[in-house]
Amino acid sequence: MKQTTIATRTSWLAQMGLEHVGKVCWQAHPAALIEDAIRDQASLLTDQGALLCYTGTFTGRSPKDKFIVQDQETEHTVSWGAINNPFGATQFDALYQKMTQFLKGKQVYIRDAYASALPAYQICLRAVTTQAWHNLFFNHIFLRPALESLDAFTPDFTIFHIPEYKAIPEVDGYAGEIKKSVFTVLNYLLPEKHQVLPMHCAATMGKAGDTAIYFGLSGTGKTTLSADPSRRLIGDDEHGWYANGIFNFEGGCYAKTIGLNQAKEPQISAAIKFGAIVENMCFVPQTRTIDYNNASITENTRSAYPIDYIPNAMQPSIGGIPKHIFFLSCDAHGVLPPIAKLNKEQAMYYFIAGYTAKIAGTEAGVTAPKSVFSACFGAPFLPLHPVRYAEMLGDKLAKHGSTVWLINTGWVGGPYGVGSRIDLVYTRAMIAAALSGALDQVTYIPHPIFGIAMPTTCPGVPTQVLNPSGMWADPIAYDLEAHKLAHALQVNLAPYQRFFSQANWQGEIAYTN
Repeated sequence: MKQTTIATRTSWLAQMGLEHVGKVCWQAHPAALIEDAIRDQASLLTDQGALLCYTGTFTGRSPKDKFIVQDQETEHTVSWGAINNPFGATQFDALYQKMTQFLKGKQVYIRDAYASALPAYQICLRAVTTQAWHNLFFNHIFLRPALESLDAFTPDFTIFHIPEYKAIPEVDGYAGEIKKSVFTVLNYLLPEKHQVLPMHCAATMGKAGDTAIYFGLSGTGKTTLSADPSRRLIGDDEHGWYANGIFNFEGGCYAKTIGLNQAKEPQISAAIKFGAIVENMCFVPQTRTIDYNNASITENTRSAYPIDYIPNAMQPSIGGIPKHIFFLSCDAHGVLPPIAKLNKEQAMYYFIAGYTAKIAGTEAGVTAPKSVFSACFGAPFLPLHPVRYAEMLGDKLAKHGSTVWLINTGWVGGPYGVGSRIDLVYTRAMIAAALSGALDQVTYIPHPIFGIAMPTTCPGVPTQVLNPSGMWADPIAYDLEAHKLAHALQVNLAPYQRFFSQANWQGEIAYTN
């Protein structure tokens, strides 16, 4: 390592109050991190070579425990409330000093990376972690700089990940996580600074160069549906939409793996190999083979791996203007159509609603599917008011004419506990038909309650699956449940009514009473 690099890093440690830490592992090779994780931190190797790690007490996100420092800038720009909790600058300084003191004499792992595949919008990140596998996770999820660029690397943001430090909530507050903290930063910076729409979505590109994006919360199928061998993967979770197209924020994937099936999800299955991380999983007894159906620790089992573990991933992860947009809703009511086409007003309505069901384990305390409304399919990560993002999407739809589809990846034939999850094979067939243009010429009928356009036929999908009411044994029970969801959607919309005129989109959808 160059003497100038050593001097620069030493100076940075002192500047950050870290001059008294113990051994520092800068930009450690992934194999070395795996060795340390196995030797020191109770991680294990699976028979496929992946690193099995355990997250401890917390096996899902805690979105209400997100704090943002309230200062002269953020006081008037952040949408404060139940999700964006204010954190005093003095309180932050005190907590920071306690954390750096806690690291005195301890070994730390430091890694540089960046977010955003498009150079014009990149931010430089530096992570300080106490555990090797967290450093490996950071390496996988974000974009990895070339070695020759590290000498001049200057971080815009530094992430401290010190789970051993026990904050006192009444004094210190509580802070979030590696991946979504960066997404939150980009959600704050990009709209105002660059007029870029940040999106909680996956993205793919077809052979003809057509781009598609898939909005949805965890557990709705973003990663699974974007891992499509017939299309190239741009990214599985976070993207920005700028004037000429979209770009991935990340350099890796974070796939939910409960019930992972090699036949249905071959790309994700193949990516779980040496170097990949698997979280909170169990082995088949007397083996090192992962039991993907074992949810004894949590339903929220996951795997993190670099994006190039997917063989047809785009490098760099940049695509054109989206031709098709899919809103993925895991409907626990079992009443939404498996696929429906939305006009612009309906698209804005369902975007601001962000309706889905939280799947068991994705957040702390969720043990069964629970219907939720998460604005823009990502409310926990939005520091600005949701209508700001909805307005940007509406402008882009008006300008580019992208086709928007609502996809129900949840229940059919009845609500949760009565019906069944829609078959992934059918969902893939419907999305493939939309992407190929096969649904352009078919007949559509309006849903009698929601008013959205349902195709009457679709290649590879039984006709009866396309109309949700026909899948229920009792049509009256279906209508009652559908009206229940329609009412919940309207109630959820009420707080946004006063913003509709300035957002320039229609906030009323006429439901049949």
